[in-house]
Amino acid sequence: MARVAYVNGRFMPHYAARVHVEDRGFQFADGVYEVVAVQGGRLVDEDGHLDRLDRSLGEVAMAWPLQRRVLMLLIRQMIRRNRLTDGLVYIQITRGAAPRDFKFPPPGTRPTLVMTARRSTLDPRRHMDNGIAVITIPDIRWKRRDIKSVSLLPQVLGKQKATAAGAFEAWQVDDDGLVTEGCSSNAWIVTEDGVLATRAPSSAILNGITRQSVLRLAEANGIAFEQRAFAVEEAYAAREAFITSATNYITPVTRIDNRPIADGRPGLLGRQLRQAYLDYADGPGAS
Repeated sequence: MARVAYVNGRFMPHYAARVHVEDRGFQFADGVYEVVAVQGGRLVDEDGHLDRLDRSLGEVAMAWPLQRRVLMLLIRQMIRRNRLTDGLVYIQITRGAAPRDFKFPPPGTRPTLVMTARRSTLDPRRHMDNGIAVITIPDIRWKRRDIKSVSLLPQVLGKQKATAAGAFEAWQVDDDGLVTEGCSSNAWIVTEDGVLATRAPSSAILNGITRQSVLRLAEANGIAFEQRAFAVEEAYAAREAFITSATNYITPVTRIDNRPIADGRPGLLGRQLRQAYLDYADGPGAS
């Protein structure tokens, strides 16, 4: 069956989906987005993603293109029309199409809403046997990383560096030598003392929705954790490391900059949290 996209009030074949050449998302990266996982036909962490979308829109002074409850209905239509059981729904909102000018367009300019969906097997065994490799790179992004902006060129360059190095992800490092986050994921370690650590939410990172759920699961399971920055050297010496994101759930990291983490195998705590998250995604956390 052909994929179906949504553009400004119309469902259409994915191959035919288009936006205007002067759309501000294309011209200026003047837009925000969300990616929501679908597992077993249900949305995972939908409320969290829509809450963050609302926050991102507010931070860039952009209007909702339609009411939130209507967007929720459209997302479900996207799932049905694409016959999606396991996969992802992508939502992007820009400030709309207008003659190219840096300042905001005139009042009444209609925001652009685009949605796509794709199938993806969210296999709980993926990468669990050997884990993934990451590299570290300087963090060259703007200072409002808490906004889920479509301005992703630094992350594109970082992902390409990782791919060229034979790695899955790149962890970005600030001027103090502290890890901020991955190019499309949050970064975690289990310290030598067995404490889970991930950077605290601030404008330095995107406060991942999966990240927030994992922290709640850690607390519910009595797992000690700290929200703080950690240095690259501490990550090298960690018992375990992993990433979290809506597209990868919890994925173990077994090599950083070509150095094995502990014995070079996925750790027990990461496995425990991944199973807890999979159970959560199958339960009340989904919709």
